[in-house]
Amino acid sequence: MYLAESRSSASTKVGRRRWRRVPANVVALGVVSLVTDISSEMVTAILPLYLVIGLGLNPLQFGLLDGLYAGATAVLRLVGGHVADRWRRLKAVAGIGYGLSAVSKLGLLAAGSSIAAIGGVLAVDRAGKGIRTAPRDALISLSSKPEALGRSFGVHRAMDTVGALLGPLVAAGVLWASLGDFDAVFVSSFAIACCGVLLLVMLVKDHPRVGPPTAVPLRGMLKLLNIKDFRRCCGWAAALGLVTITDSFVYLALQRRWDVDTALFPLLPIGTAATFLLLAVPLGRLADRIGRWKLFLAGHISLVLALVLLCGPVKSPWFAVAALGLHGAFYAATDGVLPAAAGPLLPEHLRASGMALLQTGQALARMVSAVLVGLAWTLWDLRPALLLTTAALLVVTVAAAVVRPLEEAR
Repeated sequence: MYLAESRSSASTKVGRRRWRRVPANVVALGVVSLVTDISSEMVTAILPLYLVIGLGLNPLQFGLLDGLYAGATAVLRLVGGHVADRWRRLKAVAGIGYGLSAVSKLGLLAAGSSIAAIGGVLAVDRAGKGIRTAPRDALISLSSKPEALGRSFGVHRAMDTVGALLGPLVAAGVLWASLGDFDAVFVSSFAIACCGVLLLVMLVKDHPRVGPPTAVPLRGMLKLLNIKDFRRCCGWAAALGLVTITDSFVYLALQRRWDVDTALFPLLPIGTAATFLLLAVPLGRLADRIGRWKLFLAGHISLVLALVLLCGPVKSPWFAVAALGLHGAFYAATDGVLPAAAGPLLPEHLRASGMALLQTGQALARMVSAVLVGLAWTLWDLRPALLLTTAALLVVTVAAAVVRPLEEAR
């Protein structure tokens, strides 16, 4: 009994030491992202179904809106990163972004069935995300030790994914309780988003930096591309984003291929989110050991396998489950790993600007990708569009692995 108690005590101490390795500020940002993602995913889970089935958009029209959602306001990432570095107020700029996304949820109430109005509201929501992402990731990077960045980003993304997991469930519950009233989802989403903003104000600490504000011109951010390895990181991230299918098309492909009931459609993202949640921290720690860029590329191979299952000849429901699992593994190996790889390549006083530059290139590339996938689906149908995307993704991933691979800073 004494031996068992000693082992239990030692295990508890080890667990506590592991959590102490994750800074409190990273955990606080994770809590904010968790709550905010519940709000965001409530809307995201129902939007593809509403637009394609409810409003009757064809794949190209949906691709245009999905592309807008993914990257039309990507330039604001540059503005957010630049302002955060210049003012040295990472938390304040992130808060503006969170607040803007919260307010946009009310805009969906007024948009009705107008495609133009919905597009405008989505643009405002993405503007908020674009403004907040770079300063938030810079805060995570600056709050962590360089050798533990993968773990810190993994913990943050895991907590963020809890929100992504809960969001569709909350949306389904609100729809059930309101007898299918989409407006009730939008109002609930707004209320939850406001809670996220309050948590940011109360829990998150800004990263103190000594000296006057840095008066770096916005165009001067491009000079960060003079850093060879960072330039290579940005280039390959954008190239991979150009051949990466967006989430909405993955779920629509699943719905069409396996005839998923419309009532169950909002729950499809849960498969992705659950896998992401399980793997984010272990893969973040693995990235710290074997190399973040290697794991980032391995994540894209996971997406290739998911697309193969989506467009393959076998229609087993287990293949649908496996595809969702591989889709989640793709995000666990890439979403937090990429900024963890890029962070040490950048000077500390321009960390938010560099993150914004990286994310802007990736977001613009994914915007183009959504339009191209929608066009291919409209012209040639689902399976040829997926096969073309899969082949292109595989080629670019292999090229990124063998053509002058990135040399990571530690």
